[in-house]
Amino acid sequence: MRHTLFAVLIAFALPAAAHAQPAAPAAPGTLSTALNDPARKSDAANDARRKVVDVIAFTEIKPGSRVLELIPGGGYFSRVFSAVVGPQGHVYAVFPTAYEKVEPGFADKLREVAKQPHYGNIEVMLQPADKLTAPAPVDLVFTSQNYHDYPDKFMGSVDPAVLNKQVFDALRPGGLFVIIDHAAQAGSGMRDTDTLHRIDPAIVKQQVEAAGFVFDGELNVLRNTTDAHTKQVFDKSIRGQTDQFIYRFRKPAA
Repeated sequence: MRHTLFAVLIAFALPAAAHAQPAAPAAPGTLSTALNDPARKSDAANDARRKVVDVIAFTEIKPGSRVLELIPGGGYFSRVFSAVVGPQGHVYAVFPTAYEKVEPGFADKLREVAKQPHYGNIEVMLQPADKLTAPAPVDLVFTSQNYHDYPDKFMGSVDPAVLNKQVFDALRPGGLFVIIDHAAQAGSGMRDTDTLHRIDPAIVKQQVEAAGFVFDGELNVLRNTTDAHTKQVFDKSIRGQTDQFIYRFRKPAA
């Protein structure tokens, strides 16, 4: 991954590359302040398991960044993003309408959070799953454990090409798309998205790159080599310990 980051830095340093620069990683003090925020005390018990320090650093967000989070669930990452980007930044928490029908209440709960002045930079949005838009270009589109849901019937069988093109359009030049998801067996493609709630990392990379993104690195802190990829992610024997991949893709600056 060092070689990839070095290549990106060199590319942006070239005179011809007078384009928008990628956001710098959040300063450790900023991230530390965000994680130690008393307002997210109930989230702290999950920080080590979710490797939040590594994940947030990998997203390269900083104060003032604009983040679009797809299907934020209970808002675990939304609250961290909110604290890191600060009052000059913004967090768009996007729930697909189809997902809200199956898992009702998440959007309303996060709206209650967003009503607090402490989290006033969070904006909850409901949109059709196949019509993702952002009010303004964003620095980061992020989704955790939900990319595999989009092609499933309950979501309207959204074509990944449609989703990825809309993510591409929502990002500023040089912006990032970070995907965390449960790994399926190699070569399985999208076979297990609806049954095991897993997806083959290779098909994700192929689909996202087809939309014009450049693969920009992988974070392995959630990988689990003992996971055989054959059990549903909600199985008690594996829940919370699945093999998860974290991919980062960059929209070209040109």
